[in-house]
Amino acid sequence: MSASLYDSAIFRDLMQDRETAMLFTDTAELRAMLLVWGALAQAQAKAGIVPDVSAKAIQRAAMEIQIDPAALASATGKNAVPVPALLASFRGEMTAPEHAAWVHYGATSQDIMDTGLALRLRQVLSLAEKRLVGIVTALGKLAEAEAETIMAGRTYGQVATPTTFGAMVASWGWPLLTLLKQLPAQRDAVLRVSLSGAAGTLSVMGDAGPQVRADLAAGLGLNDPGHSWHSDRSGIAGLSAWITQVTGALGKIGADLALMAQSGISEARSGAAGGSSTMPQKQNPVGPTVLMAIAAQIVGLNSVMQSAQVHRQQRDGAAWISEWLSFPQICLGLGRSLALAEELINSTVADPAQMRANLDDGRGLIFAEALSFRLSETLPRPDAQAAVKSLCATCLSDGTPLPDLARAAYPDLSLDDVFDMGAQLGLAPSEARAFAATAAELAN
Repeated sequence: MSASLYDSAIFRDLMQDRETAMLFTDTAELRAMLLVWGALAQAQAKAGIVPDVSAKAIQRAAMEIQIDPAALASATGKNAVPVPALLASFRGEMTAPEHAAWVHYGATSQDIMDTGLALRLRQVLSLAEKRLVGIVTALGKLAEAEAETIMAGRTYGQVATPTTFGAMVASWGWPLLTLLKQLPAQRDAVLRVSLSGAAGTLSVMGDAGPQVRADLAAGLGLNDPGHSWHSDRSGIAGLSAWITQVTGALGKIGADLALMAQSGISEARSGAAGGSSTMPQKQNPVGPTVLMAIAAQIVGLNSVMQSAQVHRQQRDGAAWISEWLSFPQICLGLGRSLALAEELINSTVADPAQMRANLDDGRGLIFAEALSFRLSETLPRPDAQAAVKSLCATCLSDGTPLPDLARAAYPDLSLDDVFDMGAQLGLAPSEARAFAATAAELAN
């Protein structure tokens, strides 16, 4: 098995999201760093630090030169960061030493790598937003369509009271709407340039440093933080936590869909099911399972990202490398979860007949809570609960339906609505429609 399923040829169609994976290749990382160098030279030329002709040569070379990632391996193994080797290779490929000498002027490795990462994260978050909107929109349509589809609400895996499938779908969608609203703040926190120099003081550029940083940000379409953030990892740690919440919410959808597809329940199906190597009858809920697995993995990786906020002194290699080991997989998991969730939601089909069959086995125990509150109108609440518990015990022991027992015990009490499924839905249909209406606004 490959060290990472995200890179595996065997598991490619199970785990990979090609659009996200393209952003986390060696080539993509090098290309992003070269773009940063080109923009930095232009900003420094504007400030009179780098000759204008050299800045133009650097920018042109940054757009055209191709660097073999494997050629950087030996030096990176010694230096821990690829920038020194990339810098030497880039300068050599320029074949113009008088201009190449100005590449990377006054910057440090972390400036180039963190800014290059920001360029790639801009695309990651754009893709994530598009897919999140698609998921929420699809959930809204499903919630509206199933707002009145009655099913058993379950707690601790046990039938509790009636609800609707639309209300359940809404419960999947509300957290995602909240996370969408948080996305602009996440963008602001991570889509920013880093330009601070060796120890965060930007001393080489003198008084021009702040303006160079601002111009670099403008040239790359990123934010100017106005200060060094080499050891301030709150932005990237915050994004990691946000992704953990997104994949957790999607994992919840996967868990519910897997349970609804379970043998003996069979209340919904989603997309093509997977087969077994030996049991022809199996229809395994593979997609929902992958959502759950990714959610669990990202929780673990996120713990590394949060501990990696402890960057000792001005910069810390150990904490930084911890980010490299964890964050790309977090982003790859996000991409796959979003793509898979959108596919699953759009292919989810409810089975209303099976849902109704699972509501009640003929004994009417699902109405126990409603009955206890109806008795509370004439009895103290504790006495009403005790009376219904006694009726439930009789029902379970001899099989007499709870409605029959209740009517016999309380012949003068109006109980028809108590044992009417439609009358016991509470806010479920309106919850479904409220979410559907809110989700529909995303398309406008």
